[in-house]
Amino acid sequence: MALKVLSALDTAKTQYYHFKAIIIAGMGLFTDAYDLFCIPPIMRLIGRIYYDEHKVPPVVNSTMIGMALLGTVIGQLVFGRLGDQLGRRRVYGVALILMVMSSIGCGFSICASERACVLLSLGFFRFLLGVGIGGDYPLSATIMSEFANKRTRGGFIAAVFSMQGFGILVSSTVTMVVCAIFDRVSNPPKGKAPEVADLAWRFILMIGAIPAGMTFYWRMMMPETAR
Repeated sequence: MALKVLSALDTAKTQYYHFKAIIIAGMGLFTDAYDLFCIPPIMRLIGRIYYDEHKVPPVVNSTMIGMALLGTVIGQLVFGRLGDQLGRRRVYGVALILMVMSSIGCGFSICASERACVLLSLGFFRFLLGVGIGGDYPLSATIMSEFANKRTRGGFIAAVFSMQGFGILVSSTVTMVVCAIFDRVSNPPKGKAPEVADLAWRFILMIGAIPAGMTFYWRMMMPETAR
């Protein structure tokens, strides 16, 4: 019986649910890319706010970027295993909730006036965000591959992963737009970061929770994969 079900999936014609799965899984990788690649320009902004020399030291910068990547490695191993044991859909939702809450947590990093406290808090939430990203990354690809038929599986997976490029593009665009708006509204002296810039980088990070939150309902409505 199981072999018949899998054979039916492999030979099924391309249908609406295939494209729906591409969008739902693709939005996960879109959010992953946004969250991972928005931090380098934000660290430059943090340097202008919290450092007299207007530049974050390389060690601090690398550590802050690496925290999310470390969490990603751990998340892939943990959530990948849980996905096999508990089912794709259930673990998919847990990873998504972790991403949403961590993105919001990054924006609410405590102690705005204390540089060390801000960086420690941001690093902690970036690590948790990385764990969620690490869980979403393999599950998005796996769910798409298990829904797809044999003829179009490669193309569908490529379509899902192409959303990463859009995520990187949007992260840079959002950063530039938000900074331009805050700069125009505050009109700071030339060469100085405006006081409200501390809100700008927090706002940019919290925007990452929007695409993840928007797809949560649809992810929970997806049936468990037959494989």
